Amino acid sequence: MKAILALEDGTVFEGEAFGATGEQYGEVVFNTGMMGYQEALTDPSYKGQILTMTYPLIGNYGCNDEDFESGKPHVEGFIVREYSSYYSNWRATKSLDEFLADYGIIGIQGIDTRALTKRLRSHGVMKGVISTDDLDKESLIAKAKASPGLVGMDLVKDVTCAGSYHWRGDEIDIYAKHAEPRKTGTQLELDFNHPSPVRRAGSSLCQIVAVDSGIKHNILRKLQSYGCDVTVVPATASAEEILAFQPAGIFLANGPGDPEGVPYLVETVRELIGKKPIFGICLGHQILGLAFGGKSFKLRFGHRGANQPVKNLITGKVEITSQNHGFCIDKDSLKGKPIKLTHINLNDETLEGMEHEEYPIFSVQYHPEASPGPHDANYLFEKFVEMMRVGL
Repeated sequence: MKAILALEDGTVFEGEAFGATGEQYGEVVFNTGMMGYQEALTDPSYKGQILTMTYPLIGNYGCNDEDFESGKPHVEGFIVREYSSYYSNWRATKSLDEFLADYGIIGIQGIDTRALTKRLRSHGVMKGVISTDDLDKESLIAKAKASPGLVGMDLVKDVTCAGSYHWRGDEIDIYAKHAEPRKTGTQLELDFNHPSPVRRAGSSLCQIVAVDSGIKHNILRKLQSYGCDVTVVPATASAEEILAFQPAGIFLANGPGDPEGVPYLVETVRELIGKKPIFGICLGHQILGLAFGGKSFKLRFGHRGANQPVKNLITGKVEITSQNHGFCIDKDSLKGKPIKLTHINLNDETLEGMEHEEYPIFSVQYHPEASPGPHDANYLFEKFVEMMRVGL
């Protein structure tokens, strides 16, 4: 079936549909990763966006029941150069086409993703629309222009959990709603559903609260592997409600969109400063920056992929990181505040990490749990646990 992608600047790409059919809007962005499309599709940080994969062949290993980063896909649409209808992997349970169709997500293949990516790099990310219903180019361009952007929008409310819960390592089954039940009694099920925390030498369980602004399951797994007992709360939870759990520390998660679109979360975090050790990742880093009195801005085309070089300003080492964000904290806006810059992006020198000079609070813009380095950033989780042991 024919499908059309139209951008707000008037650029149009014609291709073939796979997955679901219909019409969907979103901010068109690109990811430079060579693999991990199912993890990207289910990352809540992509809410409100139409995702383009720069790697040309997508779908060759299918989709499975394990590689969910949340309960379902959150992208508004999916763009690839070539979709592989034939898939081969021992864990696969369905094709990418079936996976997208199950969740009502429109995919488009057969377009020049290299040209699309170059356009987004040159002119910045844009609003766009994918349609299999309306094939009138002028009509679609007008719809793309009229669609809402991400600036100022609260997308966190669409991806946060409905209520607090205790992470046991098997919540994935509650949220994923698998079409086919997994076979019982297999080693895979036992390892996946009930992973034993990989306790580091001398570690003990630390009770923490994770604020869910779109948290990835792998973050929860990573925290658990470092001896953290995690209670997850909605992004709307107040500082009083969070502190009522009497946690040893507080974790601020990743999430979609503009940090200035969630002022309630900024205010909550501002009230928590100085009360408990805090560790923030991605949107959590941006929320902290705003709570410290800094300002955020929208990046031209964002950082999305598993190959972003980041320099640790404390050690001088360079880490290869996984990233997914379109907004950033202006490092100049933190001048004169008790904040030390700890990491910088080597591609564009934007802020990638900071820590408070008085309180045990730190954050990074990238995703240390994704381990593309593969383990360059594990020390951040160790640092968080050590902070909780020492306390305030």
